[in-house]
Amino acid sequence: MMKRLVFSIIVMSAITTIFSCSNKKTNVAQAPQQIPVVKVIKHDVPIYSEYVGQIYGQKDIPIRARVEGFLESIEFQEGSKVEKGQLLYTIDPQSLAAASNAQKSAVTAAQTQVSKAKADLERIKPLAATNAVSKSDLDAAQAAYDDAKANLNAARENLKSSNIDLSYTQVKSPLTGVIGKTLAKVGEFVGKQPNPVILNTVSKTDTVVVKFSVTEAQFLTIAKKRIQKVKEGEIDNAKEHDDIDVQLRLADESIYNHKGKIDFVDRNIDESTGSILVQASFPNPDGLLRPGMYAKVEVLTDYQKDAIIVPQRCIVELQGQYSVFMVNDSNKVVNRPITVAYKSGDLAAITEGLKPGDRIVIDALQKVKSGMIINPVDTVFKSQVYNLAEGK
Repeated sequence: MMKRLVFSIIVMSAITTIFSCSNKKTNVAQAPQQIPVVKVIKHDVPIYSEYVGQIYGQKDIPIRARVEGFLESIEFQEGSKVEKGQLLYTIDPQSLAAASNAQKSAVTAAQTQVSKAKADLERIKPLAATNAVSKSDLDAAQAAYDDAKANLNAARENLKSSNIDLSYTQVKSPLTGVIGKTLAKVGEFVGKQPNPVILNTVSKTDTVVVKFSVTEAQFLTIAKKRIQKVKEGEIDNAKEHDDIDVQLRLADESIYNHKGKIDFVDRNIDESTGSILVQASFPNPDGLLRPGMYAKVEVLTDYQKDAIIVPQRCIVELQGQYSVFMVNDSNKVVNRPITVAYKSGDLAAITEGLKPGDRIVIDALQKVKSGMIINPVDTVFKSQVYNLAEGK
């Protein structure tokens, strides 16, 4: 009997413990989650048109093997900065040195012929003056001397050309810049296909250029707005494109911290693409930008006054339809459809669905669903592009 009583007490204790733990778990599960929210605000927002561009050096100079021969040495570290006139490569000079020596011998032989012809002419001239020799003998001696001088000049030019070719065996940098990877190996025969004729490229990158294409319709929109601003006296037409605000969005979605300027617009629309080539230049003092990078060029085209704006990362897009998770006064999450007028930087302007002061979920879109009760945590969104400190 005592054993049964003890057993019953143990069972009841275990059931009580399990029930108590279950209640604790239920209470924890029912506690509202802390979810970050931001307030919808009004703000004057610049509107940027966005284009995909590629970055080039201000100067991208190919390094070529101008003479044929075996690559003897590489005199720099690939990917490093090189100075103008710095030795980059040496090409085996033996054959060209031999050719130069042969030309030196030809110059010496030509000088000997000039000396002989000159002596002959000087000997004949007094004899011709006394009619001791015929006029034709004098003419022949003069012609021989003139021919010898011409041969000497030709030999000197050949020697000069040979020495120039010999100098090309030392390949030097044409400018100060960043050099890339060598397209040949030591020991390869270079200067003739199929081996690389272009050994490398040196890029001047303290300023870079970004080339991008604008469609005909986009070009007309920008051009018309600029013409209107000129008429209204907002900008000076003499400044060409200097008044156009241009910024660069990098591959990591950050905004490059130096503004650019448009310095070239092509004269015509490309018939095959229906677009026009535009080039903008950006200072690159820190060497962050490298040739070959892709970036988004953002060109300021207009300003939207008192726009209702939200961070782009608050928006859910599904089959072309946009919505946000709005939090009402009861802290309940409501899936609210919205109409996006345009996107600019990391913000989006909303024309329907929201009003200033509404609270919407940010950075926790996967944790919430419509009808869910949450514990909203007010968060201040800091735009990487715009100063929202004076938001209305």
